[in-house]
Amino acid sequence: MAGAEVSAPPLLGQAGEQAGVVAKFFRALGDPTRLRLLEFLLAGEHTVSECVAHVGLAQGRVSTHLACLADCGYVAVRREGRFSHYRVADPRVADLVVLARSLAADNCSALSACARIDPRP
Repeated sequence: MAGAEVSAPPLLGQAGEQAGVVAKFFRALGDPTRLRLLEFLLAGEHTVSECVAHVGLAQGRVSTHLACLADCGYVAVRREGRFSHYRVADPRVADLVVLARSLAADNCSALSACARIDPRP
């Protein structure tokens, strides 16, 4: 696909606003815990307790990450009594995650060596 022209419909009227919205879109996916949760939900609907067990973090932290994913439109929530069930909201999210995995695998060395992104020790 190298050299192929890719176009997408404009998100907003001005290019700066478009870039900001798209950057925010990716920032929501930029947290490793949120990405792990999203990948877990690709297999199907899960409760918060199941998500907690999967990522091994405190329920409050997991709920905060799930709320972020829901607020950004990546996941949908269904309430049943005391339980909240989360699922991927849009099948395109699965496509995006699969593509990201593939691109990351193809560029693993470069991404690992990049000192400009997340240079924290």
